[in-house]
Amino acid sequence: MRFPKWLKIVVFVLAGLWLLFKFVAWPMMQKETKKISKEVTTTYTEQGYDLSVTYSSPAKKDRVIFGELVPYGKVWRTGANEPTAFTTASDIQIIDKTLPAGTYSLWTIPEVDKWSVIFNKEVPEWGVTLISGGKNTTRDADADVLQVEVPVATNFVPQENFKISFLESTQLHLSLSWDGVLVLVPINK
Repeated sequence: MRFPKWLKIVVFVLAGLWLLFKFVAWPMMQKETKKISKEVTTTYTEQGYDLSVTYSSPAKKDRVIFGELVPYGKVWRTGANEPTAFTTASDIQIIDKTLPAGTYSLWTIPEVDKWSVIFNKEVPEWGVTLISGGKNTTRDADADVLQVEVPVATNFVPQENFKISFLESTQLHLSLSWDGVLVLVPINK
């Protein structure tokens, strides 16, 4: 079966455009977005833990964050750009559930008084689909390894940039804070 010459040209042009997007436009877009939402890596290597989190930190910029920019009841990539990546070198407990050693994408479902925190075994290339205009995440729910619910606390001093850190007092916590919201996820050996 022979294809018409015009069809071969269309296929060739489309393939060229796809390659141009994949190897030029996409990497440039990723680099540019990290100028706006800086990539941050936080580590914790005490008391036998070897933990790290890499995420992009968006700014508030006079916006209403939770309930508007980040809708309630919908999966959030928990930062900007690529999904947040959480790595543990050994098995740990998140509240009362075991998270095996490995690297996971970290997703959340914010609500007014509680958040669902999800560890997923896939770390996709980007956190949202471009075709949805950023409204739908790239998370595959079938790849979820662990999900817990934690209460929301108040950040008494509103935080301009989204921040993930490890806080230790009597208990080690993974801390997620932005604007007036603080979420503490307990971590144990």
